[in-house]
Amino acid sequence: MKLSTGIIFCFLILGVSSQRWATFLKEAGQGAKDMWRAYSDMREANYKNSDKYFHARGNRDAAERGPGGVWAAKVISDAREMIPRVTDFLKHGDSGHGLEDSRADQAANEWGRSGKDPNHFRPAGLPDKY
Repeated sequence: MKLSTGIIFCFLILGVSSQRWATFLKEAGQGAKDMWRAYSDMREANYKNSDKYFHARGNRDAAERGPGGVWAAKVISDAREMIPRVTDFLKHGDSGHGLEDSRADQAANEWGRSGKDPNHFRPAGLPDKY
């Protein structure tokens, strides 16, 4: 389902007023920025075993924006996890580790979206900047 179609569908189902729509869209945009910031920090840090921390942090930050942020975090996380599963399956069939890694990433995503502390996944030695 295309993103725009999904947004329209959500609004129709929720029966949200135009003001609530504007708030939802603002939260979704801010949540997407939070997710991008966490991804950029993860790439910059380039720190071993830190991906779960950044997944949890991005999802937590986005979810704190409100329902729009939660929605954006879920859509982005699901899309992000779909790619490795598909490519791993194409390369290795059922013997790849992509599904296992994807499940662990999704657990960190859900942890963050639920408002829990992302430091649960923080690896020892990760610079305080992150």
